[in-house]
Amino acid sequence: MARVFVYGTLKRGQPNHQHMRNGIHGTSEFLGRGHTVEKYPLVIAEKYNIPFLLNIPGKGQHVNGEIYSVDNQMLQFLDEFENCPDMYQRTPLRIAVVEWEDKCSAPEERPAVNSIMECFVYSTTTYQPEWINLPYYNNYNSFGSHGLHYVTRESRENK
Repeated sequence: MARVFVYGTLKRGQPNHQHMRNGIHGTSEFLGRGHTVEKYPLVIAEKYNIPFLLNIPGKGQHVNGEIYSVDNQMLQFLDEFENCPDMYQRTPLRIAVVEWEDKCSAPEERPAVNSIMECFVYSTTTYQPEWINLPYYNNYNSFGSHGLHYVTRESRENK
């Protein structure tokens, strides 16, 4: 099992979360919430309003998200879903635990709040240079006040 930190459309309540819970692509278990230890630019870009974590450590904000445990089948699916390594790259990042909800582990096995763990994160080094000038967010919500609603793959026109 691998730990994955999701910050965008795969979070609970977001347009692609069904992929994390439907079991068709492997298994995933929600473990808790956290944020990146280092600051990163989280931007919303392209005509489909896709959230991108730019792999520029030290710039931007501490990005909030969710921590999951996933099996190898789900990790392979996520690599394909995230168009890894072309659009996103899966890299290990340090994540600070904010809340741990893993009910399977014994209390002494649960990480303490503010403890640090390494998780895989889909970030990008293959971004357009002008994205650096977009607004940075610390918490992505497709339905947020920014008005940049994510366009699902099913809704995109075929070009």
